Amino acid sequence: MQIGMMDGYGNGMGSGIMGILWLIFWILIIIGLVLLIKYLWEGSGARMEQESALEILKKKYARGEINKEEFEEKKKDLL
Repeated sequence: MQIGMMDGYGNGMGSGIMGILWLIFWILIIIGLVLLIKYLWEGSGARMEQESALEILKKKYARGEINKEEFEEKKKDLL
């Protein structure tokens, strides 16, 4: 009795192609995870920078480093 090319043990051309496709699939998954982590990491830094200009100005005014006139003038420039 002769067993065909695809006898369930991975012999033949189809199993080689499937192995390559699985490898490509996992590579794409890993690249996607790395890019997602990078996006989330950089995104949190960007959010902190957006609030910082006005917050820094308010803190300087609260500490007495600038007077009310300077605060109002710089606030107008920011807004």
